[in-house]
Amino acid sequence: MKKISIIGAGRVGESTAQLIAEQDLCKELMLIDIREGIPQGVALDIQETAPLLGFDTRVNGCHQADGVKGSDLVIITAGLSRKEGMSRTDGLQAKIRNIDDIVQSIVKSAPDSIVLMVSNPVDALTYEAFIRSGFDRHRILGQAGVLDSTRMASYIAMESGLSAKDIDAMVLGGHGDSMVPMIRFTTISGIGIEHLLDAGAIEDIVERIRNGGDEVLSLRKTSSAYDAPAAAITKMVDSIVHGRKRIMPAVAILQGEYGLHDIAMGVPCVLGDRGVESIIELPLNAAEKKMFDESAVAIRKDIDSLK
Repeated sequence: MKKISIIGAGRVGESTAQLIAEQDLCKELMLIDIREGIPQGVALDIQETAPLLGFDTRVNGCHQADGVKGSDLVIITAGLSRKEGMSRTDGLQAKIRNIDDIVQSIVKSAPDSIVLMVSNPVDALTYEAFIRSGFDRHRILGQAGVLDSTRMASYIAMESGLSAKDIDAMVLGGHGDSMVPMIRFTTISGIGIEHLLDAGAIEDIVERIRNGGDEVLSLRKTSSAYDAPAAAITKMVDSIVHGRKRIMPAVAILQGEYGLHDIAMGVPCVLGDRGVESIIELPLNAAEKKMFDESAVAIRKDIDSLK
């Protein structure tokens, strides 16, 4: 990929930029932030690691919206860092105004790009970006499910004592309290976790996933998570850049899938060089469908508040 832009040079944006550069996922990586000097400083710091880490990606920074010009992929991480006691939806109206301005600049300067939303509340903001951009829905997606799934896999590894490399977890739905951990589709070397962990342990893991971000925030005090989110973003970017067609849970625009229309929420997607190549509809049982539908109601409430 020729150019990737990251809008927002905060901790998530910086960590993401470092990983993308290290993996040589593009020729040019542009960090954009309204704070003059910050993106330039972050970019220079990362660029200076190139000889040591062995990458050729050129990392640049700017504080002007048109820095996104010519981008093949735009990652939006801009937003205020959460503090203890804040939910992901706090200040939604202010976030929407910021996202609308960002999307306008993308439409003007990078009209053929794929847009990956990271800013929270990611489901509602992904839908807002879809509406404001007018882009085909396969070019608008959000990151949440990969992060929630990797947190789930990490907790399973810690609880079971087994290798994290062998764990495949799946979390769908909204990002936050309404997420839907898919226990039936979570395995360790192909073996369902219900055969390796007791029901109480699984229930504790599910509860911990729902509060994964809050747990990090409560321990760090001064910042929310950024290393795990950056790794999740980079995994998605890798699949898009290389057209790998990997199946990952991502926030996608639904138009009939799972019986839902005009909503953005986490579902299994095939990610390739077109963005969301396709959406996979899993056969949900009654309990899973109930949780999924409840998650959709919560997301719809946020989306409706934007109108």
